Amino acid sequence: MNWTRTSENAAAADPAAVRAKALELLARREHSRLELRQKLLQRGYPSELIDPALEQLIEERLLDEGRYAEIYACGRADKGYGPLRIARELRERGVPEEQVAATLATLEDDWSAKLRDLHRKRFKSHVPADAAGRLQQTRVLRQHGFTLEQIKRLFEGGEQ
Repeated sequence: MNWTRTSENAAAADPAAVRAKALELLARREHSRLELRQKLLQRGYPSELIDPALEQLIEERLLDEGRYAEIYACGRADKGYGPLRIARELRERGVPEEQVAATLATLEDDWSAKLRDLHRKRFKSHVPADAAGRLQQTRVLRQHGFTLEQIKRLFEGGEQ
């Protein structure tokens, strides 16, 4: 579905109007460059005015993908999502691969605790003895983005 939100200022767009709208959006929350560009396009601003405005915001460090990636990753990890899912979501939002790797590296020590918390919340920390139960729990934990190695350590008691 492709829709456009037309702004009153978009028809008579000038670089100052694009910058003002970008700053307004950034004041609400951090955005990746791709997200901010898409939102400005949806509001009817021409791309030839958007790109220079975004470059200027990056130079001024008002738009910072590293800061965005860190805030996003921490928020998703706190909601019980693992490194694989968070990495995919960051890539979908236009964060460069090296920034994704750097961000996830800062959270490396937290994954086992986050996995234990999710397991406690979803399964009351019960590790099933049968293969079918383990498979079902593994499926749920994998959907949340945890690796098989992390899940295996949890089940073996290495993370307890």
